[in-house]
Amino acid sequence: MSPDRFDALLNRVSTLRVGIVGDFSLDRYFDIDPASTEISIETGLPVYNVSKVRCQPGAAGNITANLAAYGAAKLYPIGYCGDDGEGFELRRALTRLPSVDLTHFQKTEERQTFSYSKPLLHHPDLLPEELSRLDVKNSTPTPKMVEGKLITSLQALAPQIDVLIVMDQAGVPAMGAITPQVLSAIAAIHRAQPALTIIADSRHGLTNFPPFIYKMNAAEFTTIAQTTCHLISDIQAGAARLAVRKQHPMFITMAEQGMIGATPNGESTHVPALPLRGPIDIVGAGDTVTATLALALAAEATPLESMELAQTAASLVVHQLGTTGTPEPRELRQILST
Repeated sequence: MSPDRFDALLNRVSTLRVGIVGDFSLDRYFDIDPASTEISIETGLPVYNVSKVRCQPGAAGNITANLAAYGAAKLYPIGYCGDDGEGFELRRALTRLPSVDLTHFQKTEERQTFSYSKPLLHHPDLLPEELSRLDVKNSTPTPKMVEGKLITSLQALAPQIDVLIVMDQAGVPAMGAITPQVLSAIAAIHRAQPALTIIADSRHGLTNFPPFIYKMNAAEFTTIAQTTCHLISDIQAGAARLAVRKQHPMFITMAEQGMIGATPNGESTHVPALPLRGPIDIVGAGDTVTATLALALAAEATPLESMELAQTAASLVVHQLGTTGTPEPRELRQILST
């Protein structure tokens, strides 16, 4: 991609208004110096002394952070957090992002804040070592009042936005923001506004999702396509059939094998992954791909250009260690133009 083309797309991105509906989490990193480890008098177990706590928005929040890094004009998180300390930190982390409007981000006593707590041991001259993670998730159906507010927000914002990202990250289906009723409301919006770019990503798979643009990994693709194909050529053919059936573009991430995209006219393309430049940390890379694809497509990039941008952005993020990373447009431009 030429620098001029990249600049033109980034300029268009700076005018885009984006809705992000889904599961927002708090990613808390506990930085630990192993040299300060003690033994508990009470239990005899190791005590890890935390030197620093870093709070970042995760899941749909990380997508929002990626969108902000690209300089999108306005970002509207549509989700919720609990009325708890983690919710306070999540809202504060989102507020720090440029162009974020939290008008449609609920605080509710009916849910816990979805959070990942990640203790990291920082050994000299070594990669951070992550200890067992502590997760807080909701394990009951999403309350009707919370669900109703999500739908009302979607209906109010739909006429004002250029692209909508749907992110289903909840630990159990229907117990997060993306319930069947919320999906039905998004489908109704899509019928009423067919020009609105909608891209969906779900850790539970997209089998029951209405026909939007799908971003999925290889395992999720085999489920929705009901196939066990492993060759890139077979996945390309299957992706093309799915895109024709759904009449929307399909994007499949394949880790070190790159990415496959297919269009509703039956064409499919494989974009190889960029070479690794050192140690990697894959946390957040999928969110980067989703955010990049959404902005690129809404900025009228071709599917091939969108995949090239997404692959390059993911390559930047996986080399950011011990953090939920975001791409830097200046670095992205430099890599794409070489």
